[in-house]
Amino acid sequence: MTQLWSFGGGVHPPENKSQSSSRPIRPAGLPAKLILPLQQHIGEPARCIVEPGQKVLKGEVIAQVGNGMGVPVHAPTSGIVERISLEPVPHPSGMSDTCVVLIPDGEERWCELVPQPEYRKLERVQVLALIRQAGIVGLGGAGFPTNIKLRPSVDRKVDTLILNGAECEPYITADDMTMREKADQMMAGLRIMAWLLRPARVVIGIEENKPEAIAALRQAAEGSKTEIAVIPTIYPSGGEKQLIQILTGQEVPSGGIPADIGVMCQNIGTAVAVADAILQGKPLISRVMTATGEALAEPGNFEVLVGTPARHLLTCAGVDKQRMSRLVLGGPMMGYTLPNTDIPLIKTSNCVIAASASELPAPAPEQPCIRCGQCAEACPMELLPQQLFWHAKATEFDKAEHLNLFDCIECGACSYVCPSSIPLVQYYRFAKGEIRLQRAEQQKSDRARVRFEARQQRLDREQQEKDQRRKDRALAAAKAQEQKTADAQTRVQDGTVTDERAGKSALVEQALARKRAKAAGASAERTEPSTQLSEEAAPSETFTPEHADKIPAAETAPSIEELEQQLTQAQTKLEKMQSMLEDAHSGQAPNVDKLERAVDKNIERVRHAQRAIDDAQQQAVPANGNAEPALSRTNY
Repeated sequence: MTQLWSFGGGVHPPENKSQSSSRPIRPAGLPAKLILPLQQHIGEPARCIVEPGQKVLKGEVIAQVGNGMGVPVHAPTSGIVERISLEPVPHPSGMSDTCVVLIPDGEERWCELVPQPEYRKLERVQVLALIRQAGIVGLGGAGFPTNIKLRPSVDRKVDTLILNGAECEPYITADDMTMREKADQMMAGLRIMAWLLRPARVVIGIEENKPEAIAALRQAAEGSKTEIAVIPTIYPSGGEKQLIQILTGQEVPSGGIPADIGVMCQNIGTAVAVADAILQGKPLISRVMTATGEALAEPGNFEVLVGTPARHLLTCAGVDKQRMSRLVLGGPMMGYTLPNTDIPLIKTSNCVIAASASELPAPAPEQPCIRCGQCAEACPMELLPQQLFWHAKATEFDKAEHLNLFDCIECGACSYVCPSSIPLVQYYRFAKGEIRLQRAEQQKSDRARVRFEARQQRLDREQQEKDQRRKDRALAAAKAQEQKTADAQTRVQDGTVTDERAGKSALVEQALARKRAKAAGASAERTEPSTQLSEEAAPSETFTPEHADKIPAAETAPSIEELEQQLTQAQTKLEKMQSMLEDAHSGQAPNVDKLERAVDKNIERVRHAQRAIDDAQQQAVPANGNAEPALSRTNY
C-alpha cells in the first residue's frame, strides 16, 4: 500500500458531482461555427497560416508557432475559414483576442494522419516533436506545453511521475468519467510519458470519492508497476504541489517547480491526448468537458470540439435560460463568470456551470476584516492571507511579494471561509498582475538603457579611432618631412650638393618629377577625390616656404615666367579645392575636415608663389626701378 502524507489547511465544500457523473460521455456534435483563439497555451501566440475563404481539413494546422514556447492550433473539423478577427475569449477580464472563425461543412474529412505505434524505435526528441506538433498542452488548467514539460533539464532528473486524477474541485467530473471510460487509452499515454522520462516510480493519485474510476484504473494497470494511490477527499488535494506532498512527503520549494525535487505531474486528459497523438496521429482538437448546474435538464460530460461556443454545449445539456442566473467557466472555487454564452471553449476549459440564483447566489457585500485567522488556517500553502490582503489593498506590492505572494495557487479556500465575504483571491490576482506589469516595464526600461549605453560606447569608440587616425597621419607626415630635411642636409655635408641653391634646385626637381608622375597616372585612371586629397595634403609631396631656410639655395633660380605659371596652377587648384569643399558642406560629406586642410595648404601655396614672383621681379629691376608685376597680387 502506498504511503501517504498530508498538507496543512484545506476545506470541504459540497461536492455536487453526482449531477454530472450519472450519464456516460456524450458527443457534443458540430456547432454552427467554431471560434479558435490563436493562444490557448502559456507562451508564444500561434501565427495564423490560413486566410478567409480557405478550405481546411479536420486536423489540419491553421496556426503555427516559431521556435519559442508554444504549440500549433488545428482545425477541429473540415470547413471554410470565415474570418480572422478579434473575438471574446475565456478570460476573467472578458478580453478579446485574435481568433480564426471556422464554418463546418459537415463532411468531417480528415487530413493525412501518421500514427506511430512503434514509437519506441524513434528517438525521444522525435516523439517530443510529435507531441508538440499535435498541439498538446496541460489540460488541467494551466495550459503549459506538454513537450517542454516532458523534457526537463539534465540537472533535473525525474524520479517520480504522477498522474493527477484527484479532481478535487466541486461540480467537475470530466477526469472521473475519462478514467472510467478511457482507462486503457489513459494508461497508453502514461506509458509513453514514462518511456520519455524514465522515472523510477509511476503513480496515479485519485480521491476516494471516485470508486468506479478507481476500479477501472486498477484493472487497466494490472500487471504493470504503476501505483494506484487513493487519497483522502479534501480540497485542494488536486493542486499540483499538494498532491506531490501527499504522495511523496516532499514540498516544492518557494518559487520552484516540481522538477526541482525530481517529481513531475501530468493530467488525466493530457495522457489521453498523448496516446491519441502518438498511436493514432490525431492532434488535440477535442476534450471531455463537464456541463452541470441546476439550469440544465441533462447535465453530464461531453466530448466537445475545441472552439465550440458555450451556447452550443448548454443547448446539448438542455439549458433553461430562465433559470440560469450565472454562467461559470471552471469550478465554483477557481472558476470565473462568463459575460455571455458566445465565449468559445478551448483546450484548457474543463467545466461549464449553468447555475441558478439559489445554487450560486451573488456574493455578499465585502465587510471589514475581523482578524479571525480562518483564512490562514485554510490556506494549503501556509501563507498569511490576511497580511497579503492588506498589502494588496494598499498597493504595497513589494511587501506582498516579500510574503511569497506568488506561491499562492489561487485555490479560493481563504475566500470560501472568510466570514466578512472578502474576495481575497481577486485581491491577490490584482497584486500579481500589477507586479508582472511593473516587471515588464522595468525590463523594457533596462533594455532601452542597455541600447543607449551601447550606442554611446560605439560613438565614443568611433571618435577615439578617428582622433587616433588623425594623430597617426600628422605624426607620419612630420616624420617624413624631418627625414627629407635630414637627407638634404646630409647630401650637403657629404658634398653631394655643393651649396644651398643646388639643394633647393634638387628638391624642386624632385617635386616636379613627382607631379609629372601623378599627372600621367591621373590621365590613365581617374583618382577618387579622397585619394587625391590625401596625396595633395601630404606635406612630403611639395616644397613649402618653411623649408626654404633649412635647405641650401640652388645655383639657378626659376624664371619669372615659370613662377607665373606656378602661380596660375596654384590658383586653379585652389579654386577646384574650394568648389569641392562647398559641395562637401552642402552634402554633409564625411571628408569635410580633409578638404578644409587641403584648401588651407593651397592658399599657402598661392601666397608663396605670389611672394616668389614679387621677389624675382625686385631682383630683376634696377634698385630705383618701379616695374609693374606681370600678374596682379591676389588677396588670400
